[in-house]
Amino acid sequence: MDIKFAHRLSYKQARLTVLVGFVLGTLLSLIQIGIDYASEDASINREIRSLIEISHNPASRIAYNIDAELAQELTRGLLHSPAITRAQLIDNTGMVLADVARPRQESSYRSISDFLFGANRQFEDRLYLTPMPGEPLGVLRLDVDTYTFGSRFLHRAEITLFNGFARSLLLIVILLGLFYVMLTQPLVRIIRELSTYGAHNGSRNRLECPPGHAHDEIGVLVSVANQQFENMDTEIQQRRQAEDRLTEYLGQLENIVSTRTTELKAINHRLSQSNKELEAAKMMALGMAQARAAFLANMSHEIRTPLNGLLGMIALSLDSPLNTEQRQQLSIAHDSGKVLVELLNDILDLSKFDAGQLELESIPFDLGSLVEDTANLLSQNAAPSVELTCLIAPGFPAQVIGDPTRVRQIVSNLLSNALKFTRFGRVDVRLGMHQGGVRIEVCDTGIGIAQEAQVKIFQPFTQAGAGITRQFGGTGLGLALTHNLCEAMCGRLSISSQVGFGSQFCADLPLPACTPAVELNPLTGEVAVITGTSSGLAELVNLLLPAWGLNPRCYTIDDDLSRLTPDLLIADCPECLFQLRPAIDAPILLVTAYGNFMPSEEVAALAPLQQQARPLSRNALYQILQRTLRAGTDTVLDLTQLESGPIAYRARVLLVEDNLVNQLVAKGMLGKLGCEVIVAAHGGEALKLLEGQRFDMVLMDCNMPVMDGYEASRQIRRSGRWPELPIVALTANAQSEERERCRAAGMNDYLAKPFHREELNALLDLWVPITSSL
Repeated sequence: MDIKFAHRLSYKQARLTVLVGFVLGTLLSLIQIGIDYASEDASINREIRSLIEISHNPASRIAYNIDAELAQELTRGLLHSPAITRAQLIDNTGMVLADVARPRQESSYRSISDFLFGANRQFEDRLYLTPMPGEPLGVLRLDVDTYTFGSRFLHRAEITLFNGFARSLLLIVILLGLFYVMLTQPLVRIIRELSTYGAHNGSRNRLECPPGHAHDEIGVLVSVANQQFENMDTEIQQRRQAEDRLTEYLGQLENIVSTRTTELKAINHRLSQSNKELEAAKMMALGMAQARAAFLANMSHEIRTPLNGLLGMIALSLDSPLNTEQRQQLSIAHDSGKVLVELLNDILDLSKFDAGQLELESIPFDLGSLVEDTANLLSQNAAPSVELTCLIAPGFPAQVIGDPTRVRQIVSNLLSNALKFTRFGRVDVRLGMHQGGVRIEVCDTGIGIAQEAQVKIFQPFTQAGAGITRQFGGTGLGLALTHNLCEAMCGRLSISSQVGFGSQFCADLPLPACTPAVELNPLTGEVAVITGTSSGLAELVNLLLPAWGLNPRCYTIDDDLSRLTPDLLIADCPECLFQLRPAIDAPILLVTAYGNFMPSEEVAALAPLQQQARPLSRNALYQILQRTLRAGTDTVLDLTQLESGPIAYRARVLLVEDNLVNQLVAKGMLGKLGCEVIVAAHGGEALKLLEGQRFDMVLMDCNMPVMDGYEASRQIRRSGRWPELPIVALTANAQSEERERCRAAGMNDYLAKPFHREELNALLDLWVPITSSL
């Protein structure tokens, strides 16, 4: 039953499909070329604008500094783009700082490219610094040759047209082959197979052939189907025989199920044996975890002991007369040692997370003061051009309930991270209530974090990129530990960042309020503030002073300040004060960067003057306002009112320490704090000294020969002779279990090595009365 080629269904479908596909493919190729043209035309301006945005900040700084050499280097770098033929950098006075150019490319396609995109395009960028957008610094002009984009477009158009024709030709071949293989050939084969059963035609109703298909495959299929009706009875008999065989197979399946049940019982027995083996492996793993914890404790002790001597000796050396180079070298060594201590603490905390041994306290504490103290401690890490500000909501509770040590760790890690990656602008710490808990936000204007890197920065030992580690250092543990701490507190740590525009880390912690905010007495008076329009100082006074009954007035350097008559003038720009002092006799509060206080002769010229380092705390600001506004403008303020040195304690301290280096470190620090130090090499010697002399405090090392600190403390408490004598543990084991062990032995407090003089000062302030005498 052969069918003529012109009558085959495959031929009819292929003919129509190829015609439509050829026309449609050509049309789509033309549409694609048109879309590509529009996209390429738009991409010229977009790519050049992107290049201008990248060059904006460097060009603005060059125009600001009027550095012709850097301007020449920048414009030459812009010529590396194949589309730029000329680059000019002109300052705001019209002086050309740099003007470089190169000839444009020539090609046979240039005439077509110039017709489609134009021969040249010019771009200009008005230069300004981000803090002063209203101050023009100059203009960056770029001449762009569109041939680079046009040649690229024309090359793609050629490929698109060639691909369109090639696809159409390939489609013809494929469709002809597919229709023959997938339709005609199978149908002919089926027709031939079914025709072998068509020898006996009965009286059954015949299928009607659809109109127009009498001579194609469908017509033939209908004829063959009519012939197959006669074979249906035979097929029914075959199905009945198949059902009989199926019943036989069901019987065989029951036997197979029984066999499989026996096998499953044997498997269950083996699983029971495996569970016992897993239980034994679990016990072994727990033992290994305990061994690891003991190893970490020992390593912490062994590392902290020499670190304490190292940092202590460096700190004592920094207090001695040194030249500039020596002081710089020792400062770098001291900072490096502190980094080692922080790294050791982070590794220990991460090991606790892995072992599930982290325990959180739940006690009342002043979160606002904790944030301010942490920011004040880290302010020395801020770059001189970075403004660090603590913005705490006026109605924030005086105390919340939680773990102050871990919350301080969260604030310290986020703030240290922000200060590390910010060289200009602001770093703000914001604190407020949120959904029954607290929200701690750390915002900066630093380098920012790319979107693809934000998903991995909370992983241990991971930073946003390899270049971050090379340029800024760090191990990548801080954010991972902070993220784990927030989750351990059932809180959440989120990030919002954009490259080049800074980052915002937000920690939402479920710390319920314990004590409401303290109601302060309202103040009266006129306060003027001279600062930048977007400074943190302006935001701080506008946040706090209205809650204290004051209405501050903020001015900039450019405003008319000759008629100011405030009761107190607050400023962060020392230069403008020398011009204002002849006309204004009000007391001045000058807010400066850490370690950037004015010399005494300049302070005398601006008296009455008081200086405060950023960040300005709420308590310090309120006390200054209360003292100044209550006393009136005749009160003379000086630097020593709030910037006094440490209290000179007169106390006898018994130092129980076997390590000679640690003895020298502790004696040196305590001597700086005005203490007389008596040294004992072990607990037994300490008990003998206590028998014959009076001491105001005992600093007790825990691990010593002859008699360790635990046993010595227990004997001191059992004797009952010195019930009020404070005993402070000195230990290199920084784990929480060590703190509990020291308290169980009768010690009052705990100080982990390596320690700083400020920590010793705080201990003396807590446990030794100021009136103590020798």
